[in-house]
Amino acid sequence: MIPSAFEYVRPSTVDEALAALASGEDVKVLAGGQSFIPVMRLRLAAPETVVDIGRVPELRGVREDGDAIVIGAMTTHDEVLKDP
Repeated sequence: MIPSAFEYVRPSTVDEALAALASGEDVKVLAGGQSFIPVMRLRLAAPETVVDIGRVPELRGVREDGDAIVIGAMTTHDEVLKDP
């Protein structure tokens, strides 16, 4: 089945993503889509806007923050394994 029509937004910064998420009442985040896309195809979810955060560089990577290690929300398992 084909999903209902929706607006697709692909931000390139965290600020753009936050603005897109605040732009309406029925906004969903797409962060890979392995679960969400099939749900949309079955029309179990029909958001007005979908915000794809896959190309926001601030959400990727592994870094130290004081005595903590921060792993970005869009960091892949492979990136974590390869980080020194």
